[in-house]
Amino acid sequence: MGLSDTGKVCLFSKMSGVIKLNGKPAANARLVRTVNHNKDITDETTSDENGYFEFDAKFTHSLTSMLPQEFAASQKINVHYDGKTYEMWSGVKRVPEENSESRGKPLVVECELSSEEKLIKVNRSPIFSLCTWDVEPDKKRKVF
Repeated sequence: MGLSDTGKVCLFSKMSGVIKLNGKPAANARLVRTVNHNKDITDETTSDENGYFEFDAKFTHSLTSMLPQEFAASQKINVHYDGKTYEMWSGVKRVPEENSESRGKPLVVECELSSEEKLIKVNRSPIFSLCTWDVEPDKKRKVF
């Protein structure tokens, strides 16, 4: 690890995928991503005619990553399509490594805007989403 990598943490992994509404591609949907780890960082992209979109990974350099405290970055993606706003992804990333939202695999999602929001926990990180992706959720703990 070089000096430039010291304190580097991934706030939101690279994400790509397809957005659909009622099974049809959501062409030209505007996706707005907001990440917060000490301050709000916002960017956006637009889906193509097949509903395909991509976001690059978001990193930051944080001296606090060297201190013994818990890492937490809030993540949100809203989709603006056909005059409506859909909350596609909302979660808290608790592991600073890239692709921790998918246990090390590339984060490739398929999102159905008309579906019910689901809660999935990955690496102790709760994610509310309209998307599915190739990930094994955390095992449920038994409470005695």
